Amino acid sequence: MAAPWRLGWEPRLLRCVLGFGGRRGPAVLKGAAGWSAGRGASRRWLHSTRRLQADPIKILMPSLSPTMEEGNIVKWLKKEGEAVSAGDALCEIETDKAVVTLDASDDGILARIVVEGGSKNVRLGSLIGLLVEEGQDWKRVEIPKDVGPPSPPSKPSVPHPSPEPQTSIPVKPEVTPGKLQFRLSPAARNILEKHTLDASQGTATGPRGIFTKEDALKLVHLKQLGKITESRPAPAPPAAPTVPLPAQAPAGPSYPRPMIPPMSIPGQPNVAGTFTEIPASNIRRVIAKRLTESKSTIPHAYTTVDCDLGAVLKARQNLIRDNIKVSVNDFIIKAAAVTLKQMPGVNVSWDGEGPKQLPFVDISVAVATDRGLITPVIKDAAAKGIQEIADSVKALSKKARDGKLLPEEYQGGSFSISNLGMFGIDEFTSVINPPQACILSVGRFRPVLKLAQDEEGNASLQQHQLIKVTMSSDSRAVDDELATRFLESFKANLENPARLI
Repeated sequence: MAAPWRLGWEPRLLRCVLGFGGRRGPAVLKGAAGWSAGRGASRRWLHSTRRLQADPIKILMPSLSPTMEEGNIVKWLKKEGEAVSAGDALCEIETDKAVVTLDASDDGILARIVVEGGSKNVRLGSLIGLLVEEGQDWKRVEIPKDVGPPSPPSKPSVPHPSPEPQTSIPVKPEVTPGKLQFRLSPAARNILEKHTLDASQGTATGPRGIFTKEDALKLVHLKQLGKITESRPAPAPPAAPTVPLPAQAPAGPSYPRPMIPPMSIPGQPNVAGTFTEIPASNIRRVIAKRLTESKSTIPHAYTTVDCDLGAVLKARQNLIRDNIKVSVNDFIIKAAAVTLKQMPGVNVSWDGEGPKQLPFVDISVAVATDRGLITPVIKDAAAKGIQEIADSVKALSKKARDGKLLPEEYQGGSFSISNLGMFGIDEFTSVINPPQACILSVGRFRPVLKLAQDEEGNASLQQHQLIKVTMSSDSRAVDDELATRFLESFKANLENPARLI
């Protein structure tokens, strides 16, 4: 913007700036007062253009993950009128995976915050803020008319009955007072009509007061014995003139029936039978959607094996003596990565048409957070050492629980591991995380007595620490035979930690 002001007042430039050209330019510039008058007018016009504002830079809701459709503005880290440099954090956005910081891509001044912090379900591409260049009057910036703030999700409105033209409705005869009303099964209604009987002459024994076929047959039997008489229809009253009646709500049933309890009202004590609706976060909605798609579209197969952790526990104790702190889960991650390197046929994904072998071994590790389950990725785990894997897992787990994971830290992955052993779970199965083909479920290690023989052939009971590992595999990409061989190799690698260190 500063460059045009340094170009002086050369006539050709003025003609271009003022929009005059061709043959009319010199005449307009000279005018009646000569060139000096034209120069003065032009100078005043150029001075006034300094007050004009250029179009502001729009800050739109970005797509921060492949599955993101909308996001929540957690909070703004800059205020209106505050200077912003490229790379500065503008706001925190909650995606379907984590809370991500949106950085500025240009220098300038934050002129308008269109979507306030705390706003939910902001669609992708929605305008959330405006940025202007330095030196411009940010207070005079207005929100563009074509792109306004996203409207909040509308609450379900109660349908109001549309005014209908008055119609003539015949007056229905009133029900005789004291006459019981029953719910009739189709078979019972047919029998009663055939034999001219009334359900009030009998007793309903069906669930929730339903008059069943058996109840109707009892009435028929009593009629044949002469204990009851036929039910004669009462003479119809004289036809009353039809009168327009307003629509009335149907009367509630006189018999008990299960009903959905009403929702509780915020700020008021709960009534018996009410429930409280819990708002779902973006992460939990996406988890629910992806798990449902996975279980309904992927043919899951399960393979289980017991692994002896005796050697791993000894190796871990030796590392702790050397001030190297690692967990059993770190050995499991390393063993899975090494096995995938040895058997690339399992390190595949399904792209909709067929299996695709992946050139990298990236292990997704399931981490439970308050917002839901998320799987940060250990990149190139087969090439990392045990201590490096342990450091990566600790750092990524902390960032996951704090909601600070970057998109590249949880996207991708070729194989997943979920370990619930620290929660005391012996055995479980996991749902495959598409497009991956496999996920490993690890339970707790438990002491088991086994009969073993020493070198001299003497039998004795020895205690072993075993864990049960179950692999869920996509049968389209990894068949049962391949899954079995993978678990055999995984067991051999885990029970020989010297291959992993």
